[in-house]
Amino acid sequence: MKSSISWQELPIDIIKQGFTEGRKFYECIICGREIEKGMIYKDGAELYEAHRFMELHITRAHGSVFEYLTGLDKKVTGLSEHMCKLLSCFYKRLPDAEIQNQLGIGSASTIRNHRFALKEKERQAKILMALCELIRENEAAPEKYLEPHPTATMVDDRYKITPEENGKILKKYFPDGLDGRLATFYIKEKSKLAVLRHIAARFESGRKYTEKEVDAILKQVFDDHTTLRRYLIEYGFMGRTTDCRSYWLMSAG
Repeated sequence: MKSSISWQELPIDIIKQGFTEGRKFYECIICGREIEKGMIYKDGAELYEAHRFMELHITRAHGSVFEYLTGLDKKVTGLSEHMCKLLSCFYKRLPDAEIQNQLGIGSASTIRNHRFALKEKERQAKILMALCELIRENEAAPEKYLEPHPTATMVDDRYKITPEENGKILKKYFPDGLDGRLATFYIKEKSKLAVLRHIAARFESGRKYTEKEVDAILKQVFDDHTTLRRYLIEYGFMGRTTDCRSYWLMSAG
């Protein structure tokens, strides 16, 4: 019976153990045999609870989890036949002299080098596993959006802009570079937000501007500077006095 479990995806401690634990059964990850939990199993004159009986099954049917893993195809393990034999010798704790004789290795220093290289690979594998876990966690995490500006007048789905999406929008509508002119402002509302956020960054925080100064900056961006000025105020990027004599970049404070 073949195991129904994709054991390569299991945690290392479960792979080492050789079986998984479900609500009702222990299942061997090698052959798929199930041992019902809560039962007592007789083997000759001995009685075993389910967990111990599963361990006994693995020893009798498969030798050990170590033997099974080293016997897997190179495409699965990435290990050569020679390396698997060497690892088996290490697992059996054979003296270096005996390993030399069994594998035809020239000197004891070569075996020491293999041991050192194995420890290096183990350290490298830990880093790789950590990186892979971080990738999986990042993929499973909710999509990250840019934070709406603190003084946004109405936060809705238009503000769901990822950093990647924001970059694409700016590249599209500022074809001559981010310090260049805006190609058009006849665009979707989400794109307008990205564009306005970028334009607002051309103003200094804490400084008061006259309408003439605001227009001078916006004219460098787009011919219809009055539309840009109106949208910057409507979307809460900029504030102004009721007589329109003073403008400033809005902030959380």
